[in-house]
Amino acid sequence: MRADRLLSILFLLQIHRRLTAGELARRLEVSERTIHRDMDALSTAGIPVTAERGSNGGWVLLEDFRTNLTGLNETEIQAMFLANPTRLLTDLGLKQAAESALIKLLAALPSMSRQGAEYARQRIYVDAAGWHDVNEDISALPSLQEAIWQERKMRLSYERGDGAAVERLVDPLGLVAKGNVWYLVAAVDGSLRTYRVSRVRAAVVTDEPAVRPDDFDLAAYWRQSTVDFRANLPRYAAVVRAASETFPRMQHAGRFGRVEHIDPPDANGWCRVEMMFDVEDEAVGYVLSYGPLMEALEPASLREKVIEAAQGVVAMYQSIGQQETVRDDFSL
Repeated sequence: MRADRLLSILFLLQIHRRLTAGELARRLEVSERTIHRDMDALSTAGIPVTAERGSNGGWVLLEDFRTNLTGLNETEIQAMFLANPTRLLTDLGLKQAAESALIKLLAALPSMSRQGAEYARQRIYVDAAGWHDVNEDISALPSLQEAIWQERKMRLSYERGDGAAVERLVDPLGLVAKGNVWYLVAAVDGSLRTYRVSRVRAAVVTDEPAVRPDDFDLAAYWRQSTVDFRANLPRYAAVVRAASETFPRMQHAGRFGRVEHIDPPDANGWCRVEMMFDVEDEAVGYVLSYGPLMEALEPASLREKVIEAAQGVVAMYQSIGQQETVRDDFSL
């Protein structure tokens, strides 16, 4: 509804003081033309919004204007009580504070709204954890939080993915939770870096003020870095021939292999399937896991490695069988 959007614009400008039409359009999921029309409507209604031009320009709400309107509609109330990532709040030491805030919010709501909030909470539960629980060492998290809140530089002792230990003086900018895994976003000599919190071996908050780029947006940085990370992942293309009974399992291959295309089945019910893996070893293990129900076709090197691995498995079990036969003979 337009009235809700106009209120959202007011709240956003009160919080951020200055936002471009593009930023408002992105946050509210409308066009920039719609934002300009909304601004005209606010101005006509006597709300002191002005447009400032230039590289640092945008829409501005005069500082002496404040609205105390805090009404929440039914769906907003439901969203407040459903969005409660307990595990992550516990990591940050905010679980008790979050529960207390929700209790206060619930008590302040009209009775009908309280019923709606409880109705939603009893019917939808959000579990942000995956099936494979990740128990990582996040003992450095409190120190990282302290440095971020106080805007102080930090000295990190960090273990890289290759096992090498490095020392860094960083400007901490923010924390990001990906699933249940925490990451620190920081600047090193002006260059943005991402550190996995579980690999931080020591973190010391200094007295030196941190330098935070004026235009840094944590959410925008993380979205772009995620896109860049996925684009740079290793890619290994393979073609297999698979029996029809494998298709339900293949559709849920997940991280082990991604189905790109499936040709129509032949007279025997087998299909040519184009797949994508991260590395060759993953493709070898994946094909072997289907036994006689899948055949590696391309590339030729994959087919050769699957045959070699299969022969190695057969040889191992033949050797084990021979050893057991010898033991049985001696036991007689």
